[in-house]
Amino acid sequence: MALTPTGPNAEQIKYWNDISGPKWVALHEIVDRQIRPLGQAAMEAAGIGAGDRVLDIGCGCGATTADIARRVGPQGAAVGVDVSAVMLEQARTMTREAALPQVRFEHADAQTHGFAPGSFNVLFSRFGVMFFSDPAAAFANLCQALQPDGRLGFVCWQAITDNPWMLVPLSAAAQHITLPAPPPPGAPSPFAFADAERVRQILTQAGFVDVAIAPHQEELTIGAGTDLDETVNFLLEMGPTGSALRQAQPDARPAVAAAVRDALRPYATADGVRMNSAAWIVTARRPGGELR
Repeated sequence: MALTPTGPNAEQIKYWNDISGPKWVALHEIVDRQIRPLGQAAMEAAGIGAGDRVLDIGCGCGATTADIARRVGPQGAAVGVDVSAVMLEQARTMTREAALPQVRFEHADAQTHGFAPGSFNVLFSRFGVMFFSDPAAAFANLCQALQPDGRLGFVCWQAITDNPWMLVPLSAAAQHITLPAPPPPGAPSPFAFADAERVRQILTQAGFVDVAIAPHQEELTIGAGTDLDETVNFLLEMGPTGSALRQAQPDARPAVAAAVRDALRPYATADGVRMNSAAWIVTARRPGGELR
């Protein structure tokens, strides 16, 4: 049954199906190559290994779910859940071609979906948990899907001011367009979990223990190794700069592109545009004891 844009995350369901989802599908290979190292770091922190049963929250086009499947092997399970039908279609195609029978996907809202209690021993996400309307309710729902002593591991962005790869092009674009007002602190957005203490409070309220939040800085190849002009085009479609440009007049694009190109030129190398990123790698567990 198709997931309709209703319930507490209706706005996000519509956005990830009608606006952002198709863009991610078109550019998923570039996106995945760019941020794969951050997902891998979170998988290591979560200790994902052979035989684990893992729920991949906000799995998108399925690259993380496939990576998890290879880690858990044929005795494990990798279940991807996402609200975007178009992204899940790409995910299913990719995993069929990769011959990973331990993978399946759920078209569902992880905040409200009725996961069977104790279905998984690991919850994972690569930048997929910052968009819930009520994150404490979402993580409480996810916590009950874990077996006792089950593990949680995810990676989320720190503030945009700590992420030059997003801040530099956005600042350049602001020379030519009016930037949209930022969402209120904590509202669903890529930076909703920038406040580490807020993340700790959310997870504790949801029933997790042993919450650990570690800063992770890593130099990324923006646009996954494409040349400077291709990297500019990528940033004009994705992320905060792409979002701002979509709300501007179409005739602003050439000037914005030129400004972003100038701003990125100092970061161009023989291996692509290299810029720093800053994320949090978060781990926690469900307490031991009997399932309710």
